[in-house]
Amino acid sequence: MHVDSEEARGLRVPQRIAIIGRGLIGGSFEKAALRAGYDVRCLHHGDPGFEDAEMVIVCLPPDAIVPWVRSRCQSFAKGAVVVDAAGTKAAIMAEMEGVPKDGWTFVGGHPMAGREVSGYENSIANLFDGASMLLVPEGDGPVPGFLEPFFKSLGFGRVVVTTADRHDEMIAFTSQLCHVIATAYARDPLVPESQGFTSGSYADMTRIATQDPAIWSELFRENGKALVEVVDRFVARIGEFRAALAAGDRSAIAEIIKSGADAKRAYEYQKGSQL
Repeated sequence: MHVDSEEARGLRVPQRIAIIGRGLIGGSFEKAALRAGYDVRCLHHGDPGFEDAEMVIVCLPPDAIVPWVRSRCQSFAKGAVVVDAAGTKAAIMAEMEGVPKDGWTFVGGHPMAGREVSGYENSIANLFDGASMLLVPEGDGPVPGFLEPFFKSLGFGRVVVTTADRHDEMIAFTSQLCHVIATAYARDPLVPESQGFTSGSYADMTRIATQDPAIWSELFRENGKALVEVVDRFVARIGEFRAALAAGDRSAIAEIIKSGADAKRAYEYQKGSQL
């Protein structure tokens, strides 16, 4: 009776999982799911074996996700949920509206976790431990109720349901801008001469500069509008800082530093109060 009531509320967690894409994210989903005890298969782009899966997690490059789903839309099991793992959502969700869905559901997804290396050989079971999993339902509908307990069973600390536009706006700021800054920083002519002069701050700033050009250029392109807006705001703040430095205005420099420190402390306080 307990199982039936869970099914009625959409809370029965699926057990047969197919993961499409044997890269860092796909491999980490596979290993996290195996650790949690699921029946899981991690498949290459063209492999069969997903047809009886209750959940399919598509971990392909952003521009390959919709074509893969569209070409197999008649093959998913009845009641299956298909979740992607791309770092942009608006373009994918818009295209997915035109894909026929015969008894299966699509939910946009984005695991907020990664490493500065890529490839299946670098995938790890604990990549998602404590991370957020972002979910975007089609239209205004809810996401299936079992998705939160499922993703938390893989180690995620939080599941956040949002809209495609809000997702892309926030990811432009919290993720993509960081990669833009790291790339620009690592291109400075002093980088080849920096050996012996670096510390933790240098390592933190350059850690993600080794991003995969093929994947990240597509992410930047798909989210160009939102990313340009946050880059423009960042450039304006850098310009303010530069003007104070060029003028040797110590009080203005101190005020800029203080405003950044205050903003960071306010964020940490708010985050702590929500735990």
